[in-house]
Amino acid sequence: MKMLTVIGLITLLLSQPGWAQAGSVPGDDKALFIADLLQRMTIEEKIGQLRLNCIGQQMPQETFLEEAALGQVGGLFYVTGRSDLRAFQDAALRSRLKIPLFFAYDVIHGHRTLFPIGLGLASTWDVDAVALSARIAAKEASADGLDMVFSPMVDITRDPRWGRMSEGLGEDTYMASRYAQVMVNALQGTKLGAVDSVMASAKHFALYGAAEGGRDYNSVDMSLPKMYQDYLPPYRSAVNAGVGAMMLTYVAINGTPATSNTWLIHDLLRKQWDFKGLTISDFDAVNELVTHGVARDGREAALRAIKAGVNMSMTDTLYRKELPGLLKSGDVSQEEIDDAVRAVLGAKYDLGLFADPYLRIGAAHDDPPDNNAEDRLHRAQAREVARKSLVLLKNRANVLPLKKDGVVAVVGALAKSRLDILGTWSSIGSPVQAVSVYDGIANALGDPSRLLYARGADITDDQSVLTYLNQPGANPSDVEVDPRPAHQMIEEAVKVAEQAEIVVAVVGESRGMSYEGASRASLGLPGYQSELIKALKATGKPLVLVLMNGRPLSVGKEQDAADAVLETWYSGTEGGNAIADVLFGDYNPSGKLPVSFPRSVGQIPMYYNHLNTSRPHLLENPRAVTSRYFDEAYGPLYPFGFGLSYTQFSLSDVTLTSKQLERSETLGASVVVKNTGQREGETVVQLYVRDVSASISRPIKELKGFQKVMLKPGEEKVIQFSLNENDLKFYDAQLKHAAESGEFRVLIGLDSQNVKERSFELL
Repeated sequence: MKMLTVIGLITLLLSQPGWAQAGSVPGDDKALFIADLLQRMTIEEKIGQLRLNCIGQQMPQETFLEEAALGQVGGLFYVTGRSDLRAFQDAALRSRLKIPLFFAYDVIHGHRTLFPIGLGLASTWDVDAVALSARIAAKEASADGLDMVFSPMVDITRDPRWGRMSEGLGEDTYMASRYAQVMVNALQGTKLGAVDSVMASAKHFALYGAAEGGRDYNSVDMSLPKMYQDYLPPYRSAVNAGVGAMMLTYVAINGTPATSNTWLIHDLLRKQWDFKGLTISDFDAVNELVTHGVARDGREAALRAIKAGVNMSMTDTLYRKELPGLLKSGDVSQEEIDDAVRAVLGAKYDLGLFADPYLRIGAAHDDPPDNNAEDRLHRAQAREVARKSLVLLKNRANVLPLKKDGVVAVVGALAKSRLDILGTWSSIGSPVQAVSVYDGIANALGDPSRLLYARGADITDDQSVLTYLNQPGANPSDVEVDPRPAHQMIEEAVKVAEQAEIVVAVVGESRGMSYEGASRASLGLPGYQSELIKALKATGKPLVLVLMNGRPLSVGKEQDAADAVLETWYSGTEGGNAIADVLFGDYNPSGKLPVSFPRSVGQIPMYYNHLNTSRPHLLENPRAVTSRYFDEAYGPLYPFGFGLSYTQFSLSDVTLTSKQLERSETLGASVVVKNTGQREGETVVQLYVRDVSASISRPIKELKGFQKVMLKPGEEKVIQFSLNENDLKFYDAQLKHAAESGEFRVLIGLDSQNVKERSFELL
């Protein structure tokens, strides 16, 4: 009876329109299955598997369906929704060998439910919260039929002029590497072939965040020790976590674009790191090798990309056009093409698509009646993670938390924006379902008579900037403009402020200002927002700044004027409620900065783990000839790891288990952290290490561990860390990865500047 049931099930499945296997049911031997399939593929079918395309001007839907039915496309991206994807998969399964498509999308910080942007997630200093956001993203994306997500984005960046800093995880290598691991694990789940798991494609390999001048797509020129030490580890962490795919960067690295960089892809990624997954170019990047100037024409661009190891060409035109001729001429070997095809088929095998091409698409009768239904969201989790991401930067005279029985004036063009609070790369999150800051405050107050509003100032009055931000297809931002003169809006805001007991000014950037291609030459508040803050300050009312931005801003004058400053980044679908939770004290803020805030754009690059230099700045002798700007106060406006709470914490001195560390042993380091304030709260205890003397100059400190701890008033807890030889290793001038004997300092604090210190010797 059981055998008849299985046979009947297989017969039923095979009878369904468009459902079939690639000639045979896949077994447990992946290599054998793929080898057999490769033998039966024509060269046109093989090259087809190397093409990852989207529906648009280059490839209308009708063209895609035709080519999919001929087995000449490997995957589709930027289309979602099970009913739509089913039609594309049906077309692929009408092809001769019935090789399924895979479907991909940019899911950076959530899919339908938007969590905080990358910088916000990093600000939680909570690996469980980051993992939760990625697991929910995987569930929602897979429920919409997606197989792969272009995430996590793990580029280290120390130049906030770069708009794509918003997507990443900050300036620190250790932190980004930890987050990369947990995000890959959460996205891919315990089994990649499960219905609610998606393949992660880490990006952008490599060094994209180090583009010169913070200008997007610009070149990178970097020494190998710095590359290996500071910028490569997060990508390697993703590889070690088993990431299924790697998306390549646009930029040229030491003169060679990533898409044609044999050393980067073949030598480093494949041979040194033993990466077995799929490599994908970025959007049109193979064609752009001609623009880079390393290929004379499309033929040479395709040649360089395939030989370097680019398996799939995103928005491909050149692989299909040029590879047949390159193979025929002998410039490209059959083995090189087969290696690329094997990687694509391997990804599909791992995703379970050969076993069931409709694994994540499902059957038509199970399609959700409303794709945007409220019950498809995960609001409670989004609100919780968003609350953890908010960073309190200033709170003079404990002006926060606010009282719910007063009159609050909310001011700012971003205050009512449900679009901007979602942030960039917001997948298919709907602004209609987002909670703005104004909405969140209104929900918290519960009485419309206690809430006032004025726009105060537009995000920008620069027509060229507005034209850039609002051009179709270039940026995800429709910036609204109030036609009134700036002085009228400010005057209105002042009148509204005078009627309130406290003023909350929501200021910053529209989300399109922190996006791909959106590099900024300045880091101040755009438009008349600074003038607005100055006018609000003059009313004498307590002033709270709520910053909404995708990069650190130089807001020294504005923070001086404000009584409180709350950094919220772009906090996602439930951002407004989360912000209100913190403003009114229903949640005690616990976020810490994952990036340093410069005082001015002239200080860039600004990052905490810089080298000491021959003449470091001396706080006790500010007029000494040292490494500093004489016309700017030394150091950041807000340091890496900084964040306040509504309570206070103290740290004891550092205790070490030994003054010496044998290479086979572990050294313990501990402190006692105590809540010395009046309410329960969380803080982050941060462990840094400094190598005092080495064969090359080493950073003044490097993050090597952190723990987030919740304490009740008066409660204290011993926080223990451990260090071993691996934690002390670095890449020297010959790229030898080793720890050198000598003195090391252990520095523990609640941010990167205010630390307690002890020394030990590595034997």
